[in-house]
Amino acid sequence: MQSESSPKSNAYDALVAGILTLELAPGADLDEVRLCAEHGLSRTPMREVLRQLAGEGYVTLRQNRGAQVSEMSHASLRAFFIAAPMIYAAILQLAAENRTPAQVVELAEAQDIFIRALRNGSTADRALANDRFHRITGEMADNAFLLPSFNRLLLDHARISMTFYAPRTDADKNTIKTARDHHEQIIEAIDARDAARAGELAQAHWALSRDRIAQFVMPGGLDLPLGPPPQEARL
Repeated sequence: MQSESSPKSNAYDALVAGILTLELAPGADLDEVRLCAEHGLSRTPMREVLRQLAGEGYVTLRQNRGAQVSEMSHASLRAFFIAAPMIYAAILQLAAENRTPAQVVELAEAQDIFIRALRNGSTADRALANDRFHRITGEMADNAFLLPSFNRLLLDHARISMTFYAPRTDADKNTIKTARDHHEQIIEAIDARDAARAGELAQAHWALSRDRIAQFVMPGGLDLPLGPPPQEARL
């Protein structure tokens, strides 16, 4: 998210948070006039915000139809499941190799925020804190080719995790506790520059959430307009 505080950056941050937490549903139209009024911006800076969000995968800009929140379809989620374990592993390995001491501190601080969110925060707080933790690992990896794909994965992961971080059973709670512990181990591996261990943790962390996430991307599991699945998709 943007760091400077201004109406424009505040609008950007609010839209990102709304998209990640499903306050703005996948496929929803964004009313530019309403957004301008809501954030105190004129058309030009708001369009700049929307163009930035489009470049980062959060929205789609349609000619003569305005902006739309990026959709989640059976095809895109199938691609997500195929790509996620490979990209997560590559990112964490590169993070261990390229991280700076300051970034390790930032990652540990993000973990503290994540833990507080697990204790006292809302489902949205938890999803956003987890998203921030993983985005820092992407910054650590410092790879211009991988990072756009990784950030796009995190977008859908955050949206799906709005169910993941609303546990329904004791087993769900134990899964979240293990995810928290994985974060701690990821920090240790990155700090030690242990790329092999970081890659192993990426696979374990993905496996932990894979089956849980799958429950919510099957038809009927996630209350989203996914549309008909392609014949070859087997999630």
